[in-house]
Amino acid sequence: MPALLSTPRRRIAAGAVAAATVFAALSGPSSFASATDAASSSGSAPASASANKPDGPAKVSGQGRIFYTYAPDDDIRFTVDATAAPFSRPVDTLPKGMPTDARGTVTISHWVAETNETRTAEAAVDCLVTGGDTATLTAVITKSVDPEEIGTRYGFSVKSGGPGRGRFSFSWGVGNLDVVDGKPVMPRVGTCMAPAPFAPVTEGGFKVTHADLPALPAGWQPGAGR
Repeated sequence: MPALLSTPRRRIAAGAVAAATVFAALSGPSSFASATDAASSSGSAPASASANKPDGPAKVSGQGRIFYTYAPDDDIRFTVDATAAPFSRPVDTLPKGMPTDARGTVTISHWVAETNETRTAEAAVDCLVTGGDTATLTAVITKSVDPEEIGTRYGFSVKSGGPGRGRFSFSWGVGNLDVVDGKPVMPRVGTCMAPAPFAPVTEGGFKVTHADLPALPAGWQPGAGR
């Protein structure tokens, strides 16, 4: 596991409630929906993403070494195999899951030049969203040289490409900072939350396969299982 992962953090338990609140807007009427209905009834369809739809789900795959500005001599590598699996993770107030649900694995290897130590970890992907050649995903640590890290979610973002084109980021690198009682802490990472892909790929590369978010299933609504 990268040494940077040992930064102190504060757990936040309100994530599911916040997600339900945000997604509640998706299950109700909106001015956009009204405009869409009006356009359809008049015979003119709004601009649609139906053209050029991919044949399969959103995906991120590949492996690469990155250059991290604040540890320029370290060898930091990530391997990603993530596939969208919408509405596959039902939880409490979200009984049908989320449109960004995903599955897969992220592996991390960080050789620390200063100590000649290699730290490794493996994480299970739980969220993925894409935008063209860029993706954001999160994964929960399942294996680590540091047992205290198991169960922690981290965020990653990816830009397609190899050396000179691809980019990658990890949530503990430059962002996800909170201040509690005047002290900096690393709060819990929510699903699909990560900074922009700030680190260039120097070896290997990654591929992002874009797919638009799916329509909500019939009867989908936050709080329906209570």
